[in-house]
Amino acid sequence: MMTNRRNIYFFHVQNEQMIKNVKRLTELAQQYSFEVVKDYRKANIIVSIGDDGTFLQAVRKTGFRDDCLYAGVSTTGNLNMYCDFYMEDVNRMIVAMTNEQIEVRKYPVIDIQLDDQPFFYALNELSIRTSVIKTFIMDIFIDHIHFETLRGDGIIIATPTGSTAYNKSVNGAVVDPLLPCFQVSELASINNNTYRTLGSSFILSGDRTLTVHLGQNGPSYPIIGLDNEALSIRNIEKIKIRLSRKVMKTVKLKDNSYWEKVKRTFL
Repeated sequence: MMTNRRNIYFFHVQNEQMIKNVKRLTELAQQYSFEVVKDYRKANIIVSIGDDGTFLQAVRKTGFRDDCLYAGVSTTGNLNMYCDFYMEDVNRMIVAMTNEQIEVRKYPVIDIQLDDQPFFYALNELSIRTSVIKTFIMDIFIDHIHFETLRGDGIIIATPTGSTAYNKSVNGAVVDPLLPCFQVSELASINNNTYRTLGSSFILSGDRTLTVHLGQNGPSYPIIGLDNEALSIRNIEKIKIRLSRKVMKTVKLKDNSYWEKVKRTFL
């Protein structure tokens, strides 16, 4: 449970219509005795206004805080995986967060380390792809065991909530976020007498560590996709992935479970 949540920060793009929307939200929040702050570090509620991409940006730009509550307000007319509230019905959000005994939904996060650099995070997925039009070779290790050598377009490592995004488009499984795990999916792997992979997605326990060795045959300029951002990084030899101790907390509504989200999005 989370209590004393009275400082609220609105994350949004800067345009005329959005400024009008935020003004209306600010007035509504103040009516319910919330303090609207301009510094996200002083907030214990962070509200993204836009779509799921905006929510992912809000989490990333505010530092993947696990000591506050995140909420997503949709301005597109659709409720997706991270947007639980319509812009036209934000009263429901304010009322929900006014209840000091409100329950929270916890979304797993993955830690990512490039060579020996500090860890950073992803809420949806990490993807590793080449920036040139050719396949490349990766050695995949589970803990300290060499599992397979993959030659293909790349690889996706997805959290349970991220399993419905890029991972699903390559026929990965949709995973319940109550399971502390992450999923590995290949991108157009080549299977022949020289290179042999599992050929299907696999799911690793939160106690496992996945290490991807790019080595000398890897791409000199890999594209690292983090949720909805892309990084171009030179001469990386290995990438280590594990389930983070961090979890992102969102409002848990009785009629809006994860599987109800999946149903309304895809079925």
